Amino acid sequence: MNDMQSHNISGESTKPYILKKCIALLLSCASSTYKFKQVHAFSIRRGIPLSSPEMGKYLIFSLVSLSGPMRYAQKIFNQIQFPNIFTWNTMIRGYAESENPYPAIEIHNKMCVNSVAPDTHTYPFVLKAIAKVIDVREGEKVHCVTIRNGFESLVFVQNSLVHFYGAIGQAEDAHKVFEEMSDKNLVAWNSVINGYALNSRPNETLTLYRRMVFEGVKPDGFTLVSLLTASAELGALALGRRAHVFMLKVGLDKNLHAANALLDLYAKCGNVKEAEQVFDELEEDSVVSWTSLIVGLAVNGFGERALELFKEMERKGFVPTEITFVGVLYACSHCGLADKGFAYFERMQKEFGIKPKIEHYGCMVDLLGRAGLVEKAYKYITDMPLQPNAVIWRTLLGACSIHGHLALAEMTRNHLKLLEPKHSGDYVLLSNLYAAERRWSDVHKLRRTMLKEGVKKVPGHSLVELRNRVHEFVMGDRTHPKTEAIYAMLAEMTRLLRLEGYVPHTSNVLADIEEEEKETALAYHSEKIAIAFMLISTPPGTSIRIVKNLRVCADCHLAIKLISKVFDREIVVRDRSRFHHFTNGSCSCKDYW
Repeated sequence: MNDMQSHNISGESTKPYILKKCIALLLSCASSTYKFKQVHAFSIRRGIPLSSPEMGKYLIFSLVSLSGPMRYAQKIFNQIQFPNIFTWNTMIRGYAESENPYPAIEIHNKMCVNSVAPDTHTYPFVLKAIAKVIDVREGEKVHCVTIRNGFESLVFVQNSLVHFYGAIGQAEDAHKVFEEMSDKNLVAWNSVINGYALNSRPNETLTLYRRMVFEGVKPDGFTLVSLLTASAELGALALGRRAHVFMLKVGLDKNLHAANALLDLYAKCGNVKEAEQVFDELEEDSVVSWTSLIVGLAVNGFGERALELFKEMERKGFVPTEITFVGVLYACSHCGLADKGFAYFERMQKEFGIKPKIEHYGCMVDLLGRAGLVEKAYKYITDMPLQPNAVIWRTLLGACSIHGHLALAEMTRNHLKLLEPKHSGDYVLLSNLYAAERRWSDVHKLRRTMLKEGVKKVPGHSLVELRNRVHEFVMGDRTHPKTEAIYAMLAEMTRLLRLEGYVPHTSNVLADIEEEEKETALAYHSEKIAIAFMLISTPPGTSIRIVKNLRVCADCHLAIKLISKVFDREIVVRDRSRFHHFTNGSCSCKDYW
């Protein structure tokens, strides 16, 4: 501060000089909040008023650039008599990038009331804030204002609109704005691709990525995160591996966000070895990396390894997050470790000060349900400090279905009627329980109710990837070009399985039909058709990976165990509930499914 102390100058004539000196000093303290405060104090001592638009402008700019407290910036802003557009924009930007973006919208509204004309930088900042708080109406209002003011055709504004619509879940609107852009830069491509990825639209994500590459736009780390997210959702391992090769080629494997997305891809495609390899090769790991692998191991049925990794993470000094504990509790649930699960749940609160969220309570209900303690699970739900949501009650309904607790299932279904009355899965679970008890009149009554209420059952499907293309099969599917060969393989599979002692689990066909018809129905489940297709389409010994939108039934589970032994194949099935790694006649889930 010697420079400031050496200028012991007073009088009105010297103020312009002092003002310039203060501005120069402010611009030089880009990395020090302490130095900023010294300069601010110096300006006050030298009589530079905060009402000066020029001084206020640079004070606020420096503070926002330092990610300083916005309360401090607001006090300065309130004293400026006539802030210019740069200062208004800086305030909006500061709040948009803060943890509380709401004031950015208020400042923009105040700016409009004061008839301050916006410029090209105003809307990107305000739209960023609106996207953060997911205020659809306010965003649409700003979009209309940009059209009225003639800013809609500016690339910065268009990029922000694409990001906004994607972030609030309106991917089609984001795509519409994108298609209207004459200059589609990398930011625009990333925003529209990410909009579809965030909203669980993997097919559209991959289609846009292919078009982007075809048009000669080079992807970056943000693009790859979206691509890997979509590939993981579809179980498109080959496409994910191609993205991995590209990352290695251009050095993006060092990008921590992209590397974490890659780790997540391999875990969600059931390739745990490659997930662990990516983790081991990380130059800089983080709690996100550790959490991704812990959750990946847990959902793949390697609960003990997940818990060992959690212990190692603690030894290395990483502090677990609430998401880490979701993975830990999930591991305990899917491995039948009820006591360990409750111990970790207690540690999470007492040792780490993490207040349980609905996801943690969901894991605990799932843990009790899988252990067959459905009545205890029901009491646990009723005693929860949080209001149970539909997912919690549906978890209990699923457990009642597995363990045959019809009375409790009916009570649980009554709760679900109030929360999500038209969810088809709830009708199906209760219908299955009635059918298992041979209460056919109740089954027919439920189905009549579904028809009356317009509730449609979600059809089961299985996805497999072959030569960069995803093939989809449904029950009894005969639409594939290789249908004849597929059904010939299905017949051969059934013949060989019977030689191994396989007897169809006909209790899974919950319909009032003859036994022979039940066996036929079981033979044509979508995952069996998918396996038959892969057996005729890939060399012996090739792993088969299936993504199924519903839970694997007990008959298919038994059959796939035997198929893995008879055909000497590793078969990985990702169903709605978990992963199943079938090898040599056994499954990683140890039948806790």
